[in-house]
Amino acid sequence: MNDQTNKLFWQRTAKIYAPFMKGSDKLYEDIVQHCKQYLNRDMNVLELACGSGQLTFRLAGYTRHWEATDFSDKMVAEAQRRSRLANVSFAVRDATQLPYPGAAYDAVIIANALHIMPEPEKAVTEIFRVLKPGGILLSPTFIWGDDSRQQAGASLLERVGFRVFHRWRADELSGFVETHGFDVLEKNVFGSAIRPLCCLIAQKNKIQAPKNQERM
Repeated sequence: MNDQTNKLFWQRTAKIYAPFMKGSDKLYEDIVQHCKQYLNRDMNVLELACGSGQLTFRLAGYTRHWEATDFSDKMVAEAQRRSRLANVSFAVRDATQLPYPGAAYDAVIIANALHIMPEPEKAVTEIFRVLKPGGILLSPTFIWGDDSRQQAGASLLERVGFRVFHRWRADELSGFVETHGFDVLEKNVFGSAIRPLCCLIAQKNKIQAPKNQERM
């Protein structure tokens, strides 16, 4: 079956994802250093696409409560199995159709996911809705560079059922977020030439509604 959401890929790889990502520890530590300054112990945070907890367990301790979610029930089960933090709860959620009320969270984090969603605008619209005015969006996202090895790697992944839907550069990712009602606070690029990552941090505009907002 042709998987249009990458969900089958995540279901198949859930049990091996955490050990596989050990090789990216330095990259995740860089993300943590950029993100943690926007978090504090009074904040309720929603994490979308939590995977098996690569950022959950590194950042949740800086907050009051952390809701870790993913659309893969097997990923959520792996994250829950590994969790030792009392302030973290887990749920299976579709980032494009969230059940939470408006203005429920102080911050939302969605890491390495927007570019592999067929309709990321739906997720960003929902993020805008559930964030409080002035709330923070933390969106570390793999971006596109000029290294030909990145194209080769993407082609290889497609053969095993994983598709990159949006090959943004840093400015394109920033522009995409801005058109949905956010003010970009910083966009730091790090990682390797094969896997460059933009650690984009933005704030919900207190006045401007996103151009594509469908529900408030």
